[in-house]
Amino acid sequence: MRIAWEEGLDATRIVLGGDHLGPNPWRDEPAEVAMRQAETMVAAYAAAGFHKLHLDTSMGCRGEPAAVGDELTASRAARLAAVAEAAAGPDRARLRYVVGTEVPPPGGADHVIDQLEVTAPSAVRKTLDVHREAFLSCDLKGALERILAVVVQPGVEYGNENIVGYDRDAGRELSAALNDWPSLVYEAHSTDYQGASELTDLVEDGFSILKVGPELTFALREALYALDLIASDLFPEYRCRSLKAEMERLMVATPKYWMRHYAGGDGKAYYLRHYSLSDRIRYYWSLPQARECVENLMSCLEGQRIPLSLMWQHMPAAAGYSGRPLKVNELLISRVESVLQKYRSACRNKRATKGAKTEMMEDAGLESAPLR
Repeated sequence: MRIAWEEGLDATRIVLGGDHLGPNPWRDEPAEVAMRQAETMVAAYAAAGFHKLHLDTSMGCRGEPAAVGDELTASRAARLAAVAEAAAGPDRARLRYVVGTEVPPPGGADHVIDQLEVTAPSAVRKTLDVHREAFLSCDLKGALERILAVVVQPGVEYGNENIVGYDRDAGRELSAALNDWPSLVYEAHSTDYQGASELTDLVEDGFSILKVGPELTFALREALYALDLIASDLFPEYRCRSLKAEMERLMVATPKYWMRHYAGGDGKAYYLRHYSLSDRIRYYWSLPQARECVENLMSCLEGQRIPLSLMWQHMPAAAGYSGRPLKVNELLISRVESVLQKYRSACRNKRATKGAKTEMMEDAGLESAPLR
């Protein structure tokens, strides 16, 4: 909450959520080893004050299929919920759970996507039935009543190089099924790069929790690379595209964050390391060498008057920043804010909020009727 205090934001408006909490990070280990690691992780989240926990237990571990069955998924989710409840102690009433077996890969797909199958209402019904049984068998009635949302596939996704937009006609049956579960909303993953209209349609159709991440860091990377080009063109002493060169060096030296996700020859992998929509480069910005390079770029351009022609060439969407002393941090934030604005508009749009279950996320997203 220190950042909220520094930015003058009321900390009570912030909901801390953990995404894809389960054995997936240790999927190369035997299931029991991976689950014990997942228990430690979930306990840490609950003890640290997180509110919304997405229990993602559908992906298989060593020796298991890529996706395990509904019953095993639910039993593992209940096991993690029990750990979270114990770790939160007397404060467990703040916890809200997200469950669901229609979970896309964390960080987006790693291939070109031609088509997607929208979750069938019958699959949602089975998911809820098996989770209800698993939670009750573990004496987790209180946790069961605090399940807030179900992860489903509404037909949206992004790969490394393409986007599948929301088709509300294809999702109409899934949307209508929410009438059977008045205490729940849908959580849609991989809504990155959807247009403003598509996001509004999603909210109106009951997908009240929209997940965005790589689109935000992609916007930051895009802005930093544009500034790298501007500095290269403006200042002979600035080594040409030094930021991009340093990021390439770091990613090649430590490939673990992208190796599983970027297939193809050396040329294809090079392109994806920098420009993939999954934006695996985001894991490298915190490295000391990357931070030093970014700081050097920012100090080089801070206070400079960027010619309009250069802004048009490298960052036309931010052309309004030309001709006046540049505040680099302000510009970078504005590029990320431009993405967030789509989501704000979708969630506040009168067409979307009328009749939708967005009240489920009011009061910091913690109000929900019980799932019994």
